[in-house]
Amino acid sequence: MYTNPRGSSGFGEEFTNAVHGDYGGKDMNDILNGLEYALQKNTYLDVNQVAVNGISYGGFMVNMLISRTDRFFAAVSEGCISNWISMYGTSDIGPYFLEQEFLGKTDLETLWGFSPLAYVDNVKTPLLLLHSENDLRCPIEQAEQFYSHIKRRGGEVEIVRIPDSSHGLLQYGKPELRIARLNAMLDFVNAHLSVENLQPDKY
Repeated sequence: MYTNPRGSSGFGEEFTNAVHGDYGGKDMNDILNGLEYALQKNTYLDVNQVAVNGISYGGFMVNMLISRTDRFFAAVSEGCISNWISMYGTSDIGPYFLEQEFLGKTDLETLWGFSPLAYVDNVKTPLLLLHSENDLRCPIEQAEQFYSHIKRRGGEVEIVRIPDSSHGLLQYGKPELRIARLNAMLDFVNAHLSVENLQPDKY
């Protein structure tokens, strides 16, 4: 399922800008509320086994979601953001973009408070990180930081480094690498599906 949380398009400029200064706030609530609504309205969906995936801002949101809830049985985070402090200094749009998105409040305390890495101790969801090695928009160090801290804490996490690719892998990447990305996602999610947790009346 797809949601259209605050910060995305379709409902005007005010709706799109509502995420400014509130990353991982109302937008995350919109996603979780949308998910629960979809599960209630579509009874063929398995409430016990819901995975989550996102890329770029969506990767940030995946990281934030699994640091705040154990609602998902597996997660795939692509081209993600985990640490806004280092993002400010390493991204090709770092200072300008962050000053816009955080309404000029780019002090270390503020940026750290919005960083999924600050809540990494809460991550229990099995996580696959996919990241292009030539990503200048969300540099690969974002995935490496999240991976290293989860791994060091004994969490279940894998990372796939995609060579010869940029942040625009889905639009401009080599076909074989785009296929490899999809296969990695499917393999990871399928490996974590649990027969014991399936709702018997759904299958």
